[in-house]
Amino acid sequence: MITLGAGAPAPQIDLENCERVSCDVLIVGCGVAGLYTALNLPEHLSVEMLCKEDVASCDSMLAQGGICVQRDDEDYEPWFEDTLRAGHYENRRESVDIMIRESRPLIDDLMSLGVQFDRTPEGELDYTREGAHSRPRILHNADLTGAEITTKLLAAVETHTNVGIHEYTTMRDLLVEDGRCVGVLATDGANEPVMIYAKATVLATGGVGGLYPRSTNFRSLTGDGCRICRNAGVELEHMDYVQIHPTSLYTPNPDRSFLISESCRGEGAILLDAHGNRFTDELQPRDVVTKAIYRQMEIDHTRHVWLSFENVDRDVILTHFANIHRRCLEEGYDICREPIPVVPAQHYLMGGIHVDEMSRTTMPALYAAGETSCNGVHGANRLASNSLLESMVFARRAALDIAESIG
Repeated sequence: MITLGAGAPAPQIDLENCERVSCDVLIVGCGVAGLYTALNLPEHLSVEMLCKEDVASCDSMLAQGGICVQRDDEDYEPWFEDTLRAGHYENRRESVDIMIRESRPLIDDLMSLGVQFDRTPEGELDYTREGAHSRPRILHNADLTGAEITTKLLAAVETHTNVGIHEYTTMRDLLVEDGRCVGVLATDGANEPVMIYAKATVLATGGVGGLYPRSTNFRSLTGDGCRICRNAGVELEHMDYVQIHPTSLYTPNPDRSFLISESCRGEGAILLDAHGNRFTDELQPRDVVTKAIYRQMEIDHTRHVWLSFENVDRDVILTHFANIHRRCLEEGYDICREPIPVVPAQHYLMGGIHVDEMSRTTMPALYAAGETSCNGVHGANRLASNSLLESMVFARRAALDIAESIG
């Protein structure tokens, strides 16, 4: 007998008369984790993807800084240690190992799909460094790396005739039979219910930023995957591990906070107090810098601190940080000439739905990937620019396991 994971539907949902559809694989979420899962599934499998808003309203589009990659054999140990140190050594070491070892093949695959990364004048890949990294290992496309990767993945998915994308469709619950996930109950843009049956279901529903008053996330990201899994008895892990990013552009506007990328500080931007004095080492892990900012705000009795680009070359500002420069101009600040007000904001969930090394949850036939999942890579605090990579590495692993399990 098929039941709902939470036990009973919302009273306004009429299950008796709702539409019913079937597919081989159902993916909930259209960020990099969901898209890369779809791309790595065999094309003879029918795949349906659900998007809560439009496909552009996913946090993958917002990632600015870049994506990590192992530069050479000598970079393995430093990167491993950087990730563990940032995560307060609460990381799952086998997951960190998987992410690092699979990083270069993944980057090669992205470039084969048309993803463009910035290059040096000599034509080599241009690596940058961010906070808590011991060396440069981050690839980027100006300060719009997430948008570059996501749009190219989306374009590739749209060429696959076995994949259908349904915007403005919201997951409401899991469909469960004998303890096994067999799909989801969803509502479409007209709030009409539909039961979608699948041999395998992948949750790639993103984070929890919409639950916070100040967040760099889209407001639609409200932890749906985690909440629905909790109600269905699927194991969650470290839901209290929420990262606050040190630098978002301060504004009294209550909308989504605009992120000021970690790579700005990696290229030399410095934090100043109300009197124009530098007060911390900007390249420490995010949680350390965040605490220093909050402490300085309390000392100065201010609602923000200042970020100065005085040590960043103007050409770097106008190329690498072109989008940040433009957005700050819209708010009345020219980062080429003056510091900008910045304040910490909720940014990322390190915990989530517990998964193993193949992104399997504790419910058979149910997988999770991306920010909604917890595979242990990040520990208690995420290292900058590990998120896009981790999401796609473990999305691919989910696809491989699905392909093997359902043929």
